[in-house]
Amino acid sequence: MDISDALSVLSALGHSTRLDAFRLLIKHEPDGLSTGELVEALGLTQSTFSTHLAVMVKAGLVLTEKRGRQQIQRANLDGLRELMVYLAKDCCQGRAELCEPLLAELTCC
Repeated sequence: MDISDALSVLSALGHSTRLDAFRLLIKHEPDGLSTGELVEALGLTQSTFSTHLAVMVKAGLVLTEKRGRQQIQRANLDGLRELMVYLAKDCCQGRAELCEPLLAELTCC
């Protein structure tokens, strides 16, 4: 991941609707949700959500797969991990003591 990729992901998550959608998709891993289920859960119209979905897909946060007649949306957890690792490594610049508190909080899960 480079700074351009990181900015794309952060920008995609910087909108409340997209952040809500991504959080919802994470909760439904590994099965994902159909686009219709996402639209309904978020209280949006299909056309409004499709714009948000396109941003998340382009940023690499959401993966789309076709199952029968449905489009299933899944959170790209690898993309999220890449962002988190990029930010931690960039921020800490090899100084492990700066990252230790962050890593301790992340291991709670």
